[in-house]
Amino acid sequence: MYRRQLLAAAGALGMSALLFPPAVFAAEAAPAVVAAYVAAWNAHDSSKAASYFADDVTYYDASVGKPVNGKDAAKTGVIDNFLNAVPDAVWAVKGEPIAAGDKVSFEWEFSGTNSGAWADGTAATGKPFKITGASIFTVKDGKISTQSDYYDALGFYKQLGLM
Repeated sequence: MYRRQLLAAAGALGMSALLFPPAVFAAEAAPAVVAAYVAAWNAHDSSKAASYFADDVTYYDASVGKPVNGKDAAKTGVIDNFLNAVPDAVWAVKGEPIAAGDKVSFEWEFSGTNSGAWADGTAATGKPFKITGASIFTVKDGKISTQSDYYDALGFYKQLGLM
């Protein structure tokens, strides 16, 4: 009897709803959202990349020390800034991302040539760079609600000849 009820419920609700609770779907969706976000960066499409942010996203760059709050501020202050200064930017994920619940993290390599000016007025150096770092994302309701980046900023500035 119980088995027939379970099968009837599975047909009505969809088998996946019984086998995989919403938390599992959220855990599976978070890495896909982050992967699509990285792909948009690599396509140099800042609007598409920013579309993966929640309206109230908090973007934290450890080298800056002060978070950027809000989708529009993160788009212009981070994504546009980097893609304008490094139009050939490549953001490569190293290894497999680690996902747990609504969190996704991975090590990365970011490379390119600084051929454009930075938003703060720093002129292009024309120098190539390659840095490694790590990012931690929180994804809620299919959108990135937080992004925290950690990397060797001193090494980055030295490669650009700014230090």
